[in-house]
Amino acid sequence: MVLNYIWLAFFFIAFAIAVIKLVFFGDTQVFPDIMNSTFDSAKNGFEISLYLTGVLSLWLGIMKIGEKGGVVNALARFLGPLFAKLFPDIPKNHPVIGNIFMNISANMLGLDNAATPLGLKAMEGLQELNPKKDTASNPMIMFLVLNTSGLTLIPIGVMVYRAQAGAAQPSDIFIPILIATFFSTLAGIIITCLYQRINLFNRTLLLTLGGATLFIAGIIWGFSTMNSTLMDTVGTTSANVILFSIIILFLIAGLRKKVNVYDAFIEGAKDGFTTAVKIIPYLIAILVGIGIFRASGAMDWLIDGIKWCVTACGFDTQWVEALPTAIMKPLSGSGARGMMVDAMNTYGADSFAGRLSCIFQGSTDTTFYILAVYFGSVGISKTRHAVTCGLLADLAGMIAAVGICYLFFG
Repeated sequence: MVLNYIWLAFFFIAFAIAVIKLVFFGDTQVFPDIMNSTFDSAKNGFEISLYLTGVLSLWLGIMKIGEKGGVVNALARFLGPLFAKLFPDIPKNHPVIGNIFMNISANMLGLDNAATPLGLKAMEGLQELNPKKDTASNPMIMFLVLNTSGLTLIPIGVMVYRAQAGAAQPSDIFIPILIATFFSTLAGIIITCLYQRINLFNRTLLLTLGGATLFIAGIIWGFSTMNSTLMDTVGTTSANVILFSIIILFLIAGLRKKVNVYDAFIEGAKDGFTTAVKIIPYLIAILVGIGIFRASGAMDWLIDGIKWCVTACGFDTQWVEALPTAIMKPLSGSGARGMMVDAMNTYGADSFAGRLSCIFQGSTDTTFYILAVYFGSVGISKTRHAVTCGLLADLAGMIAAVGICYLFFG
């Protein structure tokens, strides 16, 4: 229901601003821009779905081998105590727990191409347990928030863009991003637990969150001792070594269980093709809404209004110049990347706005894109508190990003 109102707001706000620009400012190009944006966004949505078809077929095929080889069940047993607290409605040792873990691990390594199909597989498993097939269940919402909070240990993509923009040290935003994204994920878990009345003060959750904090601190310390070149090399290599090792592990598990791994892969790949087709209408819907909102100039007006308010209150405004990336990130990953690159090109890769836009880009994930793709793949239309929890986690990450950027670069 919330997504329905937000989607309508994109259209109505865009139309109102376009009328104002046409009538009062004589901008005759605004409506052609909006209509061109609808066609371009629809085309982009379809092209993304086509691209996902191959990726989904590959990874769902690999997941099917792991499922039949017993790897997913083994992960479910290992993570049982923690996930019993975060996902109390999932039966003990259910295979979907392993799928959730694989998805979260891929996201942490910055492996978006692997994370999406793994997440869709997990969502299908959660839908099987869902008593109301058109309404998001509590486990679905917790899983979605863990994705939208965007916990990333190795932000390779952002560092590559900084290098292309001429940054003196492309990896200087690594530690700030790591801290910001951790705050975003921690806030997402706490907020969702409060909504779902999950006890945050049980021993398992306290030990896990405390251990995760120490783990993040250890990674920060380890990478802080490396120079930028070594950091980039270690980050890229470790992510891909871990990913390919997982594939080999699944294949070995399949052989050990005497599974016909080729037939299992084909079976899973067929599911990937079907899932990709299901996503198309949901993806096009959200991308078209975002596209017309941008083309109408609504985003520019919003940023200018915020900057005026901040100036009127007497606060420093240099962080506002990076705000388009933060606002666009929950709506569109590619749009946010474009805003980030534009900020670095306009203000400089090593400027405050340039660095902050990179931290924004790495601190959270594309909430509405993930919601549209994941929920759309299983036919969920009633999202309950998913959007609220996801956006509050995004907000926590954005606030943390601003504070951390002033701490490191202010």
